[in-house]
Parts: sequence; structure tokens; C-alpha cells
Amino acid sequence: MVIALTQFEQGKPFPGDAPAALSALQARLVQLNRAQIAHARRSIVLLEGWDGSGRKPVLRQLLGALDPCQAAVHCAAAPVFADEERHWLTPFWTRLPKAAETSLYYGSWYRRPIEERARGLMDEAHWARAFDEINEFEAQQLDSGTLLVKLFFHVSEAVRERRLRARAADPWLRGTLASVQHVEREQVLGALDRMLDATDTRWAPWTVIDANDEASAQVAALSAVADLLEKKLPSQPPASETVVPFTRAG
Repeated sequence: MVIALTQFEQGKPFPGDAPAALSALQARLVQLNRAQIAHARRSIVLLEGWDGSGRKPVLRQLLGALDPCQAAVHCAAAPVFADEERHWLTPFWTRLPKAAETSLYYGSWYRRPIEERARGLMDEAHWARAFDEINEFEAQQLDSGTLLVKLFFHVSEAVRERRLRARAADPWLRGTLASVQHVEREQVLGALDRMLDATDTRWAPWTVIDANDEASAQVAALSAVADLLEKKLPSQPPASETVVPFTRAG
């Protein structure tokens, strides 16, 4: 199925009690995280999307449902375009989760190909190869038993502009604004649409979140994570003789 991000800009308000729905989802995720740890499964959650699309509130909510000793957050900084001494996926290979751990990526291995392509720094051949390598990398994680959730948060230009202006006006928040070279939104949208199509695989599909309405986006994102974990994790605890002892107390 072709993914067109402009289809995810409706911003319909959440039809119900959003705080109650989020509280129930967090309780559900707490139990699913217990199952993941008990069965020593690894998981990765990617939060990709525009600046101003509301990823950090979702990240905080996810962290609130996870065992803090078994979770790690990796925030991908702006890519170093001139670093050719190592394969560009090396930093992500070294940060993969261990058994029973969850790795949350605020920005991920998708950032460098997208930014290079949008700035005209990557030709068609390297662009295609980058996504072949990503698909293979993700397939290897799935083949080794890692659970993978890929979320892309999309907002319309009007909503994004309003949120970034509010952030710029707040002296406590303006330092969080990314200082990146200006690139036309249509150019970035075209690159993102192609990226989503190329990497929306059977084994690692994307879930696009319409983030124009914050409450609806948060419920949708947490639901997507909970649904996948519930589908993939055993519903019963392991037999006592198979329980893996952990050295981390708590």
C-alpha cells in the first residue's frame, strides 16, 4: 500500500476521556513489559517524525510504563555527513537491546538518509542502497526474536508552525529547536513518502500517527505499541524452571 503523509492531517479530536484512555493503556503496557521481561524478549520502539509532532510526550508515557532498569532511550543527533570511517549503521548496532530490554529511539537510522536526500547530498543509487540496508538490518532484528514497532508522527504545516512558534517564544524551550538548514517542506515530504513506501515491509511495517490532535496521537501511538506486544508476547508466565535470574534488584 502506498503511504501518502498528506492523508494523515485530519486531526480529529479524541472521542472520549483521553486521560482515562491513556491511563488504561499505560496499565496495559506495564503488564506487557512484565511479560517481555519474564520471557527475556528484546524490543525496539522507533519514534520518527517532524519536529513539533509530539513525540516527546509519547516517549515520556512509554517510559512511565517500562521497568527503568530494563529500558534505554537513544536520541539520534543530527547526522555527521562527513563520517565515512565506519558503516553508517554502526552506532545503532552497538545500541541494540539485550534480553528483556527495551530500546526507544527518538530519531533513528532513518534520519541520515532522509536528511541527506532532502538536501541533495545522496544520489538515487545510494538512496536505494540505504533502504535495502535498513530493511535487511530490521529483518535481522526480527529474525533474532526482537520485537519492533515503527511509529511515524505526521503533522500539517500549519500545526507544526504554530507549535514551533510557541516553543520559540518560551525561553525555557527555545533551546530545543533544531538549528538545521532550511529545506522546502514539499521536498522533505517527497523524500519521506518514498522512504515510508520503501521500508514499509511485511516484517517491519510503519504505523503513521496523525499527530494534529495531541490526545488522539498519544492514544494511537500507545495503542500501536501495546497491540504489537500483545500479539507477539506469550500471554502466560514462563514455567518456573525456565525463569531467567536477573542481577538487577528492584
